[in-house]
Amino acid sequence: MQATLLPPSSSHTVQLSRHVAVASTLGLILLGLLWELWLAPTGSGTLAIKVLPLCIPLAGLLKNRMYTYRWVSLMVWLYFTEGVVRAWSDKAPGNWLALLEVLLCIVLFVACTAHIRLRLKHAKLAAAPDEQTTRPAP
Repeated sequence: MQATLLPPSSSHTVQLSRHVAVASTLGLILLGLLWELWLAPTGSGTLAIKVLPLCIPLAGLLKNRMYTYRWVSLMVWLYFTEGVVRAWSDKAPGNWLALLEVLLCIVLFVACTAHIRLRLKHAKLAAAPDEQTTRPAP
């Protein structure tokens, strides 16, 4: 009888990707607020409401819901696009803030996709021994 040690679904790399995703989401929220209200405001600060959609997935990320990681990895491209456009069109310091937004978006996307892949891999490994014991021997 051979015992195989499977990494738990809450392994170090899964938890690290979760923490990076939450931190980059919080970073995007903080950057958006500071950018539009204090560092390089455009108009009356009404563009600060652009961070509200980023507040919605925080609960799901903190509760470790896989579905949230999936749709955040798609939603982040809207902020990425805004960052690229403003990095190209704004003057300093707005263009530097936009590049920081692009960097945070890339980090968030990588963290979300890594988290999804790692959790699915761990689930598959955890299910593999169960499949072997339920299959009849040839």
